[in-house]
Amino acid sequence: MVWSAMQGFVKSYWKAFAIVGGIGAAVVVGLYFHIDAKLVALFAVIAGFITNGFVALATLVALIPFVGPLLVKILSVPVVWLLNALGYFVSALAIKKGYGTEVVSHRMMTLILLVGIVIGYIIGNLVPVR
Repeated sequence: MVWSAMQGFVKSYWKAFAIVGGIGAAVVVGLYFHIDAKLVALFAVIAGFITNGFVALATLVALIPFVGPLLVKILSVPVVWLLNALGYFVSALAIKKGYGTEVVSHRMMTLILLVGIVIGYIIGNLVPVR
């Protein structure tokens, strides 16, 4: 019974296992052959973004009962804060260069997108799943 459940789990998430395992293997091989650690880290970051490896890793971590979802939330919230802070700094530089109206229009579009995401999240939690 447990074995069949495990086989179903692996069949469902085989791509995530392959992506995370492939990036991990590439990092191990790179470090084994004494390739510069910065180059190996750059490869891991680029491969993670291109293949959605970070999403796959977060999904696999989130599957751990009780602790997994908490870890994913703890790690993902600072990334959102960092991107928001970066947006503010870029906006300040653009306003100094004279692109004030473009900054305002793009910030409004970003605000509308975020409000839409929040509304979608709320509706998604209110609607029961069958």
